[in-house]
Amino acid sequence: MNLADNPLLDFSDLPRFDAFAPQHVTPAIDALLAECRDTVARLEAPMEHVTWNAFIEPLESATEKLGRAWGIVGHLNAVMDSPDLRAAYNENQPKVTEFWTSLAQNEALFAKYQALKADAGFALLSPARRKIVENALRDFRLGGADLPAEKKERFARIQERQAELSTKFSENVLDATNAFELIVENEAELAGLPDDARAAARASAEKAGKPGWRFTLHFPSFYPVLQYADNRKLREALYRANVTKASELGDKTEWDNTDIIAEMLRLRDEEAKLLGYGNFAEVSLVPKMAETPQQVIAFLEDLARRARPHAEKDLAEVREFAKTTLGLEQLEAWDIPYASEKLRQQRYAFSEQEVKQYFPESKVVGGLFSLVNRLFGVHILPDAGPVWHPDVKFFRIEREGQLVGQFYLDLYARTGKRGGAWMDDARGRRIAGERLQTPVAYLTCNFTEPAVVNGQRRDALFTHDEVNTLFHEFGHGLHHMLTQVDELGVAGISGVEWDAVELPSQFMENFCWQWDVLQGMTAHTETGEPLPRALYDKMIAAKNFQSGLQTLRQVEFALFDMHLHFDHDPLGSRSAQEVLDEVRRQFAVVVPPPFNRFQNSFGHIFAGGYAAGYYSYKWAEVLSADAYSAFEEAAESGDAEKLADAGLRFLSEILSVGGSRPALESFRAFRGRDPEIDALLRHNGMTA
Repeated sequence: MNLADNPLLDFSDLPRFDAFAPQHVTPAIDALLAECRDTVARLEAPMEHVTWNAFIEPLESATEKLGRAWGIVGHLNAVMDSPDLRAAYNENQPKVTEFWTSLAQNEALFAKYQALKADAGFALLSPARRKIVENALRDFRLGGADLPAEKKERFARIQERQAELSTKFSENVLDATNAFELIVENEAELAGLPDDARAAARASAEKAGKPGWRFTLHFPSFYPVLQYADNRKLREALYRANVTKASELGDKTEWDNTDIIAEMLRLRDEEAKLLGYGNFAEVSLVPKMAETPQQVIAFLEDLARRARPHAEKDLAEVREFAKTTLGLEQLEAWDIPYASEKLRQQRYAFSEQEVKQYFPESKVVGGLFSLVNRLFGVHILPDAGPVWHPDVKFFRIEREGQLVGQFYLDLYARTGKRGGAWMDDARGRRIAGERLQTPVAYLTCNFTEPAVVNGQRRDALFTHDEVNTLFHEFGHGLHHMLTQVDELGVAGISGVEWDAVELPSQFMENFCWQWDVLQGMTAHTETGEPLPRALYDKMIAAKNFQSGLQTLRQVEFALFDMHLHFDHDPLGSRSAQEVLDEVRRQFAVVVPPPFNRFQNSFGHIFAGGYAAGYYSYKWAEVLSADAYSAFEEAAESGDAEKLADAGLRFLSEILSVGGSRPALESFRAFRGRDPEIDALLRHNGMTA
């Protein structure tokens, strides 16, 4: 194959998704690895004087190309899974992992970074460049650069095996999700299910060549059944299939992640011991805001104590309602979403399905873009570029007519696409030669695709939860794309502490509840009328419905993750399930049935980089709620200039600076003080 024609080796502009094929992966990755190794070999040679331009710049240029190309492959593997692409990904992942591991252990490069830090000229570098050097020295130590040769080799094998297991974990979840289907042939069994959910199930069956209505384990398919279907057996069947996927209780034991979890925990513990730490949680926290596992556990347990009375009240209310109104003597796990939705409708006189009719995709996306314009003074416009699927849209962000960044928007669930929602970077901001390279982001969700009625494709309708998800991921995207830092290693989300990276995303969610914002992003699917004030008031009244249960659930997951990596002996007899059971005994008020295998599809900590870091969501929510309270204070003053000033300060002190300084310094620069938990408790209705 002619390398000149390989789209993965074309870094002139945007990724050439229209020209990509799985057979491009191996030759491109081999060529880029060879180029990186040549660059490393040249930079290992003795230098009379180590400087940024002679050492870091060429190393960064070579490794950035590898990172961008492999990022395209990884992204496509997540959103357009196919046997050929999966095979190409799995063939090349060990080579890529081996390179990054060897780079992190390279003593000659480590010594040059140390020389650069010790040089008198270090103080003359920009703060961003100094931060990059300091981060690199930290990462060399975490990468095993200080280890003796025999331990380095074992450390490298551990990294390669962990990468392999992480990929297999995701593949098992995806395969188990894609393989499941439940066919309903009698429409009477779908009583209570909204029309759009029925239409989607009918369309799914027709696409699969099946009779009746087809339900899958993709969230937009199964969750409306749990929430609305009167058929209890149907709810139970889908709940059971979802919580046992990728486990020994699932359809195929070849997709069971139990042994993968156990092996990953053993490897992480061994990695920590090789580096001289007591456990993997200590390793995970080195580059984060939190200082020790004990500090994180104390934070989570304090939040659990505050949330528990509210959670107990939430559960007692839904149990009583289920018993007296729905005739459910025993409230089971598959009844909770259903009973909760019925209780919400009775208490607040509206349903999520009613609200959904006011959130067509075009209005929501347009309203989001308009808000970003008002807050941060940028304009978002449609753009042209190759995409990987016809449903993907592409946009550009401009400030005063100048390109700031670009992003892909891939909103709908489909077969072959990993579940969940995420933002990832396609490329970062940097000065490349004389040219500014602007950032590009992938924004990926799994919402219900638009319905086709009488041959016409309608606007997709979003639940308010999905609107929150879109705003959340867009907050990550803004952090990446609105950076003003020109150094790749700390531009955008790069170099930001993991437990602070959720600050901009959770911050943006708050605007989904603002009346003036909702007026500009809602229009009823039939009448075109914006969200009525009466319905909005009901939504606000219901905003913290079961917030105690939701908070305690997140704390449960975070404590499970932290204990798993802190004080659990992976070589002992206790399983991950037993650790989770113990956390639930202490902190949960809703205990799932014994067959629940939540951890077997907990991709965040076993395939997503959140190991001993899932607490970050709640940690960063303290930051985001406190940051948003500055906007609340400005709005209460009635001074439009104060509100505009708050937006510009958030842009300049949080979004623009990226990882060029510690997150706590950025927060203090914006808020004028350290973060406080009060706003989080108030926003969640847990102050009394």
